[in-house]
Amino acid sequence: MTYQWNIRHLTAVEQETQQQLERELNISSAAARMLVVRGIQTADEARAFVRPSLDNLHDPFLMKDMDKAVERLHQAITQGEKILIYGDYDVDGTTAVALMYRFLQDLASNLSPLTFNLDYYIPDRYTEGYGVSQQGIDYAAAQGCTLIITLDCGIKAVEKVAYANSKGIDVIVCDHHTPGDELPDAVAVLNMKRHDCSYPYKDLSGCGVGFKLAQAYTQQYGLPFDNLVPLLQLLAMSIASDIVPITGENRILAHFGIQQLNKAPFTGLSAIMQVSGIEAKKITINELVYKIGPRINACGRMKSGRAAVELLLTDDPVFARQQAEEVNQHNDDRRDCDTETTKEALQQLQDEPAFANRRSTVVYAPHWHKGVVGIVASRLTETYYRPTIVLTAGEDGIISGSARSVGGFDIYSAIDSCSDLLTNFGGHKYAAGLSMHIDDLPEFRQRFEAYVAAHIQPNQLQPTLDIEAELQLGDITKQFYNVLRHLEPFGPGNPRPLFVSRRLINHRDTRAVGKEREHLRLDVTDRMNAITGIAFGRADMAEYIQNGNAVDICYELNENTFNHYTTIQMMVQDIVAAVES
Repeated sequence: MTYQWNIRHLTAVEQETQQQLERELNISSAAARMLVVRGIQTADEARAFVRPSLDNLHDPFLMKDMDKAVERLHQAITQGEKILIYGDYDVDGTTAVALMYRFLQDLASNLSPLTFNLDYYIPDRYTEGYGVSQQGIDYAAAQGCTLIITLDCGIKAVEKVAYANSKGIDVIVCDHHTPGDELPDAVAVLNMKRHDCSYPYKDLSGCGVGFKLAQAYTQQYGLPFDNLVPLLQLLAMSIASDIVPITGENRILAHFGIQQLNKAPFTGLSAIMQVSGIEAKKITINELVYKIGPRINACGRMKSGRAAVELLLTDDPVFARQQAEEVNQHNDDRRDCDTETTKEALQQLQDEPAFANRRSTVVYAPHWHKGVVGIVASRLTETYYRPTIVLTAGEDGIISGSARSVGGFDIYSAIDSCSDLLTNFGGHKYAAGLSMHIDDLPEFRQRFEAYVAAHIQPNQLQPTLDIEAELQLGDITKQFYNVLRHLEPFGPGNPRPLFVSRRLINHRDTRAVGKEREHLRLDVTDRMNAITGIAFGRADMAEYIQNGNAVDICYELNENTFNHYTTIQMMVQDIVAAVES
């Protein structure tokens, strides 16, 4: 993969702000620059950014229909109704169900003698598909439920909500996906992306919308906000795994959720940490994205998302350990499955002569596992860097799959342009799900390609490394790294900073490492200071550097502890022969 390096240059006004922050906060120029790049203009804004506060959460009643949702929920609670909590089968949906269930369960334990009943429902990915299903509503009716709260789904369930209404069941929709032209006829539709909703932060996860309902109920009836704080660990997982921006309100919620995970994780989450091998490690967004999240997702991909909710709700350590080990096995099975499917998809593309000239990727095979097509779409996007759709067979001639985009390109709009060929679709700018009749695949592939070719910009077809600053190795001090840590949690909207250092040469011990000698262990200097680092898969540069040639390196920074001694090291993203000055 050849990367385009895009170095962020400060304007004259930004340079003045940088100097002001440097003076007022007594930090290095490089540290002040990182704050400016994030839009921070004053010392007070900087302090608020590095020290998030729950006091800065928005009033939940700013969300359209929140008053109606709270009133209907209170009616169900005080009149002893049975409530069904309905969520999607991915991390966002299952954590949302667990959060709402724990919140209402806690209410029930403190409302004696007033009692109400709770149940939850996760649709089967294969027999019901995404979103609110008729089977789920029939289950609610059979169980005597009179209120359904949908989480991370429901915004397009116009017919299904009408069906629920016909059964005498009210629905509160809590969703964050893009609404369609018509909203469901629910008691309340909570979605900050509604055109008529003035809620100031538009990027909550589905679990985040559920949390705002819990916050609103707590606020309306004078309950302690502190009761909600442990639930933030579930919300942090949804924010990390659903790849929503970690800005504004999400940054606050993720910050305190990660605190809870490190301080007092729920029994099930503690068990997942143990089977993931991270129980003794400080949890960061990375552990949620790459360790815990995939294991929760694997339940819905390989078996049932209900198993994930059971794990997130249990307080029994023995059951938690058993369930976590089963979840871990699902993840291993998922990994094997997506590896094999990716190989087949890549071969399919290599066997297609016209593919080299296309701007998009659409692949299909009837036997591919529906649970891994989203992961495979991500793998193909990483390989060819094009908007990508991976499809597999369903029932009655319907095929379905997942879409993944590249930086800056709105794949939801591309899919929407072909909506007349689709039986269902939903999602957002960078990821979506869709289904169609198998007979419409050739026309869909043609029209999707035409839309992408007409709208994608040439620079969007090459991966870009957005570099925050050019550093001398002497800039990388403990104080600088401490400021860097306070910018966490990192993620979309607040990416982990990338830096570049130029004309570095071998210091003492740059060499190839790894089982297959495929990685590069760096030990480089700018002739004044030295640093070590790791460049995965870049052993091809070992001899070049050992021979005394200079290189330019793009990297992140992290800490490496060995023999109880901690150093700051480079995590290399790209390495090239030095540009002549």
